[in-house]
Amino acid sequence: MTSRIPGEAVIGPLGRAIDQLEPELVAFRRDLHRNPELAWQEQRTTGRVADRLRKAGLNPQPLDISGLIVDIGAREPAYRVGLRADLDALPLPERTGLPFASAVPGVSHACGHDVHTAALLGAGLALASQQAVLAEAGLAVRLIFQPAEEIMPGGGRMLADSLLLRDLDRVFALHCDPRRDVGTFGLRVGAITGASDAITVRLTGKGGHTSRPHLTADLTYALAKVATDVPAALSRRLDPRAGAALVWGSIHAGHAPNVIPDRGELQGTLRMLDAQAWAGSEVLVRELIAEVVAPYGADHEVEYRQGVPPVVNSPSGTAACTWAAAHAVGPDSVGPTEQSLGGEDFAWLLQTCEGALVRLGTRSPGGRTYDLHQGDLVVNEAAVGYGARLLSALPFGALAVRELPAG
Repeated sequence: MTSRIPGEAVIGPLGRAIDQLEPELVAFRRDLHRNPELAWQEQRTTGRVADRLRKAGLNPQPLDISGLIVDIGAREPAYRVGLRADLDALPLPERTGLPFASAVPGVSHACGHDVHTAALLGAGLALASQQAVLAEAGLAVRLIFQPAEEIMPGGGRMLADSLLLRDLDRVFALHCDPRRDVGTFGLRVGAITGASDAITVRLTGKGGHTSRPHLTADLTYALAKVATDVPAALSRRLDPRAGAALVWGSIHAGHAPNVIPDRGELQGTLRMLDAQAWAGSEVLVRELIAEVVAPYGADHEVEYRQGVPPVVNSPSGTAACTWAAAHAVGPDSVGPTEQSLGGEDFAWLLQTCEGALVRLGTRSPGGRTYDLHQGDLVVNEAAVGYGARLLSALPFGALAVRELPAG
């Protein structure tokens, strides 16, 4: 079967469908926001999405633990595009005071995954209303409602290791950006996020009284040296253009001011901009930790959890996003964005095929700039509709860019 580009004609019907759906999508997002679920526990969220898709005549397929996929469009497509949203929330108390704030103690959607999910649902429902257009174009769309983005290894790695993505030609996702005004999108070719690994260092050795440190391994001092010296040494052993940042978030040792403990622990993350440097970083970090600890006579154990590589937007994927944003929202809606050191496991999906991640503006114009992973995050809910419009147009953008003449 050969594909034919529907062109701009389908964007109008998709937009009108989302206009009609938008109140429902906002209400759906608020329901998810009030009932957040942690990684691999998103059964209620998955069920809510599945029920709405079935109501639209679609046939969602559940994943092993939580999450689902559903196919729309041509049964024997010439081109298949994946659209992904993440479902999970964070183990973080909410402090927004919103009437639909989290009802689950210590858990909140402080990264905007509820917005991603509602936007993808809206895009899927709009695309389902255009099944005949998709089939005529030889185009299929796979909606991917992914669990467990916030942990390592997470749902993205699971999907990349499965066979569920092997037949995709392109894959796309969006992510809330509270620094951008609602109604705008951020894009760049190349890496748009950083690599992220989690590191735990455990030291053990002889403890004792602080008056006799020479008779101990002085683990508190050794931990402090690891905390300061390893990041410093790493900055001299890696190309500075890799943009590596080893930052500790937790240090624990001892309980009394005059007792040198016999064990202690550091936890932190290593982030970097460059995928090649990231690939060899574990060996180097383990070597540096061993060298720093050695003079103090402590035993050490390093738990190194490889998290995610950088999300790397391909030129064709970025061009498809630009096309979709311009046609679905407006030519002035999309602009450049910088690379972030934040990790995003959509990177694993991009190991299976080309595509792109788009920054979705959530800030009210002239309003406060919030930050992700903070309990006070508030988004402008118009972002749900804008995200749905972009996602629904992306399959046609990918097809249009694919068939453009070279150059």
